[in-house]
Amino acid sequence: MNKNMKRYFYIPMFTALLSLVLLIIFNLDNKSVNSKLYVDFLKDTSNKSVSTVYVTNSPIIKVKLNNGQIYETDNPRTDNFKEELLKQGIKVSENAPFSAKEAIPTVLFSASLVFIAVMAVKTSSIPSRRLKGVDALDVTAVSNATYNFDYVAGNEEAKESVKDIVDFLKSPEKYSAYGARMPKGIMLYGEPGTGKTLLAKAVAGEAGVPFYAISGSDFVQVYVGVGASRVRQLFKKARSNGKAVIFIDEIDAIGKKRDGTKSGGGSDEKDQTLNALLTEMSGFNEKEGIVVIAATNRLDTLDPALLRPGRFDRHIEISLPDVAAREKILALHLKNKPTKDINIHEWAQKTSYFSGAKLESLVNEAAILAAKEDSKFIQNIHIDRAYSIVLAGYDKINRDHIKDKDKRITAYHEAGHALLTLKVLPDDKLSKVTIIPTSKGAGGYTLSIPEDKLYQNKDYLYRRMMVLLAGRAAEEIIFGEDYITTGAYNDFQQTTRMVSSMVTQYGMGESLGLLNLEELSHLNFNNTEDIVNECKTTIDSLYEEVKKTIIENKDLLDRITNELLEKETLLAEDIDMLVA
Repeated sequence: MNKNMKRYFYIPMFTALLSLVLLIIFNLDNKSVNSKLYVDFLKDTSNKSVSTVYVTNSPIIKVKLNNGQIYETDNPRTDNFKEELLKQGIKVSENAPFSAKEAIPTVLFSASLVFIAVMAVKTSSIPSRRLKGVDALDVTAVSNATYNFDYVAGNEEAKESVKDIVDFLKSPEKYSAYGARMPKGIMLYGEPGTGKTLLAKAVAGEAGVPFYAISGSDFVQVYVGVGASRVRQLFKKARSNGKAVIFIDEIDAIGKKRDGTKSGGGSDEKDQTLNALLTEMSGFNEKEGIVVIAATNRLDTLDPALLRPGRFDRHIEISLPDVAAREKILALHLKNKPTKDINIHEWAQKTSYFSGAKLESLVNEAAILAAKEDSKFIQNIHIDRAYSIVLAGYDKINRDHIKDKDKRITAYHEAGHALLTLKVLPDDKLSKVTIIPTSKGAGGYTLSIPEDKLYQNKDYLYRRMMVLLAGRAAEEIIFGEDYITTGAYNDFQQTTRMVSSMVTQYGMGESLGLLNLEELSHLNFNNTEDIVNECKTTIDSLYEEVKKTIIENKDLLDRITNELLEKETLLAEDIDMLVA
């Protein structure tokens, strides 16, 4: 029972108790009524002082005098008693006397009991009542949205792909005159944080129509049929506005491929929800002006029925921003902030492979740092520190407990990464090398800025893995094979992921050739021994090459290490001086 119901429930309860108290008081008053002998009653009738006699089946009758006084006397119970009274002009009532002060509490008490009974039935915990509350959909339309395409920096291709949708929402009759059918659904896909939700809001804002936003997980419940009911409620609400944009985020929660082999309530519920969504989208009228936009990070996992023409028939990739888009995004986020001496173009180059959300986080961290220092402006130094925080975490303040030997191991490890970056990836700008531990558990880190590339070729991936292996290789060369540490744990995770993807997904290996392991899994292919052996052979070969490169450039390795031990952090200009 919710708070409002409880409040209304207390009112009749209080009324019933008050009425009951009043009735008890009036009954006590009635018990104090005077009693007279029957002979005195006969005298009163002879004197014409009796107004009304209340004759009931009770052995006692009540008598009301002309002056309003009431008393009790014995009931003679004779057959002609009523007739004799009427002959004398005395009123006879066969009901007990009932005054207004007794009637009102009685009526209130009865009404209160009826109201309490009705409320008890309505709030009873029967299953149908529970389900009726479970399938309620909590979604409201956002009207007059302030977002438009000006808020979506970069992604020019994606914006161009939805401009005709905005035009259609503004004037659908224009397209129906040409016999054109607008897409009923738009699927936005891409990596997390690239701006899929923002683009959907901008479409609604540009068109000036209500915006309904809901997550795919909001449809999923333990009760079968609840999700389908919520889908129907959502589309019913949207239709009530005439034109609207429905946005379903993380649609893979309900729209994953159906294989028909699973059974059970959870699977049935998802299937029913997906079927309801498909049915609602098929039932659209082109003139209604309702567009459904969905977002997912994994387009390949969605059911083909969801992606066919007539459903989500336009698929738009929202990719990571390139350098020009990153510059626009940074300028947008810095627009209304107090800034000074910030080279936005330089930071756009440094933030390769940053998503829009990550760029926003970078600017926000810089603003927080400037505010903590009570600085009048957000400056380059704040963004530089924020850059390190976003990528590696906060630097540890208390470093007194770190032993000199551990510092030296970390310095050689990071110097190994830096050296290989300089030698095998000269186009990737080395921006920072540090041996200061961070809050994310790193003993130190090396930051390099990769080139903006549409594709990464096989040679680049090999070189990238060599850089990752260089930390462990430097430890082994300097301290010996028996004194290697756990510091390369994260490096090995990345190299294993990269080499396995090359062999099993990118067609860059020998054991599978141009076959894709994920597709072979449908054929129950499980012979992975050859794949593991090839991955190990590739890594071992690269590792030997890395050690050879480090040994050949050991002087530079020592110089970088000694400088790190002295300064703890080296920036791009420091490294350039060492190399020169």
